[in-house]
Amino acid sequence: IRPMGRILEPLRRMGAAIEAEGEGERAPLAVRPARLTGIEYRSPVASAQVKSCLLLAGLSAEGRTAVHEPAASRDHTERILPAFGIPVERLPDGAAVTGGGRPRAAELTVPGDLSSAAFFLVAAALAEGSRLTVEGVGVNPTRTGVLDCLEAMGAEIERLGEREQGGEPVADLVVRGRGLAGIEIGGELMVRAIDEFPVLAVAACFAEGETLFRDAAELRVKESDRIAAMAEAIRAIGGEVEERPDGLVVHGRRHLPGGRVRSHGDHRVAMAMAVAAARCTGPVVVRDTACVDTSFPGFYRLLRAAAEA
Repeated sequence: IRPMGRILEPLRRMGAAIEAEGEGERAPLAVRPARLTGIEYRSPVASAQVKSCLLLAGLSAEGRTAVHEPAASRDHTERILPAFGIPVERLPDGAAVTGGGRPRAAELTVPGDLSSAAFFLVAAALAEGSRLTVEGVGVNPTRTGVLDCLEAMGAEIERLGEREQGGEPVADLVVRGRGLAGIEIGGELMVRAIDEFPVLAVAACFAEGETLFRDAAELRVKESDRIAAMAEAIRAIGGEVEERPDGLVVHGRRHLPGGRVRSHGDHRVAMAMAVAAARCTGPVVVRDTACVDTSFPGFYRLLRAAAEA
């Protein structure tokens, strides 16, 4: 369970009456009715979750709510609110809304999730000579860091049929497998690829040379400490990795022997290690995989079908 402090603090500044009953400002949360007032908030981290939470709260607050970020995070909320009749003010470093508006119903087509597609893109990129098409994937530029990373590592990725759905850019992605090489992933690129860190770490395991992940300290407060969880998982399958406070250094090898891995209840770790199994010479056993259903029911069935196609 994620710590909620970085969301609760600005909500309380708006007047929200919320108490975290779990240790370290974690759920369960007790919420009481309260009158909200808009605020000007400067987030210490680039977080779409924090930004979206405050913008949505701002719809019911008196006055204007503005969120400023140190770097651009995902902007799905800013893109979709106008479809429901809610004006969004785009700022150079964030977004703002004014309370009092009443959303109207709308019919939308939600694009395929790039974070979910990333597991298949990496699996195909690692399989030399393969060709895989993933249709109808959202390619919002605040989310395409994983594509930029894979292309920088040497993967060939083509975007076909680019179009717009629900205010979001969408494309069919075609990836062709060939050898990958290590790169450095940090700064703005890390922000745009933060959710894909586990599967990119798997790609790095089988890339030629060294891959450095930096500026990813927020991953220590996700569903698990993803930096520590991936370092442990990579070592468990025979890989070489150095853990750093804000990331990892992964030393690539062509194949790894496999082993038994703990997911730590984290869906992205579990799915990433399933992808790693395709390049291991022995079996990879991932413990606690029920968590995958939180974001991708049917993942293992689809992964098996893609491997057999």
